[in-house]
Amino acid sequence: MGGSDARALSRSLLDLCRMRKLTIATAESCTGGLVAGALTDIPGSSDVIDRGFVTYSNDAKRAMLGVEASTLTNFGAVSKETATAMAVGALERAGVDLAVAITGIAGPGGATPGKPVGLVHFAVAARDGRIVHREHRFGAIGRTAVRQRSVVEALRMLMDLARGPKAQPKPRRATAATRLRPRVTRSPRRHAVKRRTPRSPRG
Repeated sequence: MGGSDARALSRSLLDLCRMRKLTIATAESCTGGLVAGALTDIPGSSDVIDRGFVTYSNDAKRAMLGVEASTLTNFGAVSKETATAMAVGALERAGVDLAVAITGIAGPGGATPGKPVGLVHFAVAARDGRIVHREHRFGAIGRTAVRQRSVVEALRMLMDLARGPKAQPKPRRATAATRLRPRVTRSPRRHAVKRRTPRSPRG
């Protein structure tokens, strides 16, 4: 299921990004490059995919993505803060439009107090400044299943970000707003006139 979901999502994401001329970079820890693999498995993905960072160790996260040592020390590798820093780092280092980051505990080992097996932090970042973080607790469903589900979630988040602030609905909203503006501005003017009349006798 996970594999077919990932393939379908990868195709849809690549089509959307190609249409909108968006490029992608991935920053992966617990998935070890599986997101980049799912995307580059689709022919023609080179139009969209720029590069993938596999930053398994803390040293790699610092050296390749610019994650601050203090972030890793204070919050840990598996955290909202680290995932967000990884996504922003990938975005900046690759100079792409969209980036996704995944860091988690696939298991069976690696759990720490408050951070169980199956905990995965995701972050996506866009060049326009949008950043979204999600935390998933998949549970001890097995290493492979955690990684597969993480790939699907990462692709979904990229898809949401790629849809982003759509270009088409904005003009419609703008025209609706401009139509309403004269009505809105007229009523304050009337109020303003009413307000002015009491003021002059006071003065």
